[in-house]
Amino acid sequence: MRAIVQDAYGEAGDVLRLAEIDRPSIKDDEVLVRVRAAGVDRGVWHLMAGEPYPVRLAIGVRRPRSRVRGREVAGVVEAVGAKAVAGFAPGDEVYGIAEGTFAEFAPAKATKLAPKPKNLTFEQAAAAPISALTALQGVRDTGQVKAGHKVLVIGASGGVGTFAVQIAKSYGAEVTGVCGTAKTDLVEAMGADHVIDYTRQELTGRYDVIVDTGGNRTLTSLRRLLTPRGTLVIVGAETGGRWFGGLGRLVKAPFLSPFVSQRLRPFVSSENARDLVALAELIESGAVTPAVERAFPLEEAAAAVQHMKDGLARGKVVVVV
Repeated sequence: MRAIVQDAYGEAGDVLRLAEIDRPSIKDDEVLVRVRAAGVDRGVWHLMAGEPYPVRLAIGVRRPRSRVRGREVAGVVEAVGAKAVAGFAPGDEVYGIAEGTFAEFAPAKATKLAPKPKNLTFEQAAAAPISALTALQGVRDTGQVKAGHKVLVIGASGGVGTFAVQIAKSYGAEVTGVCGTAKTDLVEAMGADHVIDYTRQELTGRYDVIVDTGGNRTLTSLRRLLTPRGTLVIVGAETGGRWFGGLGRLVKAPFLSPFVSQRLRPFVSSENARDLVALAELIESGAVTPAVERAFPLEEAAAAVQHMKDGLARGKVVVVV
């Protein structure tokens, strides 16, 4: 099969290449998916670059043990393992999280797949699994957003941010989105009640919940924007260099939180079929729509990753197989 592979860590244009490799086999609890489209999330870059460096302890010190990048997937079931959960059969249209989705076929745990939302194309569905699950769990579970809450989404024009705006709105919150000048119209289109252009305006006001996907503001500055009993949801960390990658905030927040009235919560999403089904219900109701800026063909996967990493994407980009 055709796949995008890498044999060393580095930037997309240097290490990603199109190759012919063997079709993957599947374990008893897995499903083989014929990939129609694959999402490009921030995790793709971290695994490709091997940064921050401690991540290499898990994925390979000198080079990545898994050669094929990509985890978000939408496609058609090709084969089902002997112990895969009942309900999947060849020909089913699915979306979810697999391993090595920048390829014609990818193996996925049956517990990380769900039926594709009926009203989405494969390209739209591929943009949702990781980014939208992160937004759903961050807003619903960690942020505990409710009707009437004032919610601030920092990085509202990105993959997670565009979903967080819509999901918070679906819960009845008053949502303010933060983004750059070129993307304010996108955040407005996602349903934000207010949009702050961070290049022209200071962040002001008090919010019940802040969902921070940007990663470059201090805990002190973010706490000033919270109500006395507000909640800060820290989604990832994208600053701080090759060794720690901004992990300082993620470590500091839980230690500080017990000593202040506000809830400071680092957040890591859970990849599970139950929430993929819940997400599909939101999508099919019309409350949430993936914002897909552009679809790149498989052979241009490196350009897709670079486009995302450079902060140029309005919402999500996907790779079409």
